[in-house]
Amino acid sequence: MDPRDTPGYRLHRALSNLNDIDVEQLDSADWERIDTAVTLLEQVSLLTRPAATEDAGVHVDS
Repeated sequence: MDPRDTPGYRLHRALSNLNDIDVEQLDSADWERIDTAVTLLEQVSLLTRPAATEDAGVHVDS
């Protein structure tokens, strides 16, 4: 099975890529955008973990 087909792979890659950016070379507006994006992706990551959906009683039909 291709690891790119696993749930959360793209989310993890996006978060990883944002964390790899050298923010010290960016202006403050771009730094804030990256900080906001990282925060939002981390929040989504918490919501998409299987344990989070089990605790919330959420069921996904596929």
